[in-house]
Amino acid sequence: MKILIATTNPGKMAELSSMLDLDIDWCSLSDFPNTTEVEEDGQTFTENARKKALGYAKQTGLWAIADDSGLVIDALDGAPGVHSARFCGAKDKNRTLIDHRNIAKVLDLMKNTPAEERTARFVCCLCLASPDEVLFETKGTVEGMITTEEIGQGGFGYDPIFMVKDLGQTAAQLPPDQKNQVSHRGNAIKKLKPLLITQLLKI
Repeated sequence: MKILIATTNPGKMAELSSMLDLDIDWCSLSDFPNTTEVEEDGQTFTENARKKALGYAKQTGLWAIADDSGLVIDALDGAPGVHSARFCGAKDKNRTLIDHRNIAKVLDLMKNTPAEERTARFVCCLCLASPDEVLFETKGTVEGMITTEEIGQGGFGYDPIFMVKDLGQTAAQLPPDQKNQVSHRGNAIKKLKPLLITQLLKI
């Protein structure tokens, strides 16, 4: 069975395939360079995940798992939210550069926000679709606080400024296995895995 993980982000690809850990031939959008990019213009993470899963499943003829995820900061009225990946407005192909610019924008916007008001959460919505329909969707979250500076070298995205609740470490300080156990994507994947196994047994 071949299933598409609808991303070109190697971090997401590694997390999803590792945590699902099933006898499946996983592929990514990098294996399909001729696909047309599905525009993420939904108002919610769920809408974007659904749109991507269906769009890429139809283009490739494969089942497709898509996620839309991001950082929701209470003091910024939910921003960056669905705009997390391009919050800084730049469209450079250098993912690391974009991550640092996104982080810099968040820290600047929150420079006068007191510690007790820096609450935030990561949200991940996953969707599995066939070329014809949505098969199922799951959602995961993790609560935390926004730091005042980058801490840690691991992870990607906003991980260096997201202090995971009750752990006293940022997501960028956690070993990959521990991060996967507590992360928003990890929580969404835990819900998705038994549903996927059930779906595969129907084939």
